[in-house]
Amino acid sequence: MCNDILYLNRKDYSGLVHCCDANKVGASDQPLEIKSIWRRDARRIWCEIGSRVRRSSPKLRKLPPIFRLTVGGTRVPFSDLKYALSEYSLLIEGLVRRVEAVLRVAAWQSCRADLQNNANVERQLLMTLAQAYGPDKFGLSFELFPPKTEKGMTALVRHVGRLVDFRPNYITCTYGAGGSTQDRTLEVIAGIHEQHNLPVATHLTCVGRTPDELRDYLVRASELGIQNVVALRGDPPQGETEFRPVEGGFSYANELVAFIRSEFADLGIAVGGYPETHQEAPSAEADIENLKRKVDAGADVVITQLFYDNDEFYNFRERCQQAGIKVPIVPGLLPVTNAAQVQRIASLCGAKLPPQFVADLQKYADDAEGQFNVGVEYAAKQTADLIEAGVAGIHYYVLNKSEAAERVLNAVSLPR
Repeated sequence: MCNDILYLNRKDYSGLVHCCDANKVGASDQPLEIKSIWRRDARRIWCEIGSRVRRSSPKLRKLPPIFRLTVGGTRVPFSDLKYALSEYSLLIEGLVRRVEAVLRVAAWQSCRADLQNNANVERQLLMTLAQAYGPDKFGLSFELFPPKTEKGMTALVRHVGRLVDFRPNYITCTYGAGGSTQDRTLEVIAGIHEQHNLPVATHLTCVGRTPDELRDYLVRASELGIQNVVALRGDPPQGETEFRPVEGGFSYANELVAFIRSEFADLGIAVGGYPETHQEAPSAEADIENLKRKVDAGADVVITQLFYDNDEFYNFRERCQQAGIKVPIVPGLLPVTNAAQVQRIASLCGAKLPPQFVADLQKYADDAEGQFNVGVEYAAKQTADLIEAGVAGIHYYVLNKSEAAERVLNAVSLPR
């Protein structure tokens, strides 16, 4: 019988993981030393363990089921805990997630008093989307996408570091077509949550996923401290023109919202709104009715698709109010940095580009810096006008860059 033991210090969760039966698991016979870290970030232990074990044995697929947790001098068999290791053939990723859940419970109990005495930390750790908006609050947020390369990840870390200087209320990350980037999505936003102590939100779509698969993803996200979801139906896969759910899957975003709210009641939920009407909606009225269904199913906030005519947003907001939609309606803005790129994006989502704005961009057809300056100036004017009109907040689609958002936000005065 293997007696692999996890030794942890109750105060800071430093300690050793020692594989006593190392030959069986293919790992080093040396203990894996985990450095002292802050209590609530105990999950990082398991990231390090997983990385170390995988490096020492790339072909490792299984770990023995006999593990014990030592906290405060008392050994507690995992079999007696809620998150028991019940199978002999768990992959290392599965083990990491389950053990992490145990440590999160212990870490939360240990630092509970600290949270109660530190309102700022509590706000950062526990904020859901609904809490980002309200009287005397202005919700600033940014949207990222998961980079495809390590070089892109390195660049994103640098840009996020600049964006957080503006004290955003939260940051979101898209999910990829059919959930194809879900692991990288979790890596991005869990890293931001951990490094910057910021609330984060994962996008989630109905595309190509059964309820069980969606549930598994949300469990993983919750265990990583991700407390918010941007729930969308999602676009049809590339090459298809009509959305078709998988067998047993959801056909509409309101079904996804209802599922999340019923099974993960504490998660904050945002949904999409379309100032210029969703391209598949038969009419603007039908589009608002669809949005109302999403809100009634449990959404906390509506974040709009990008637009470049603020009057479109104001008309949309008024129609929402008339329909009885009372949650915050947050405008989404994409500062233009490249004329060709924004024209392609706008055509995909049905956003209209004002003729004068297009003419100003065309003056700098061969001047990338000139296009950037025109786009930033326009986005700053949009932002200032929206603030004056009393919006609950602004959500910026930054395309994993910081320069445009920095220029815009430095040019305006946020009501914070």
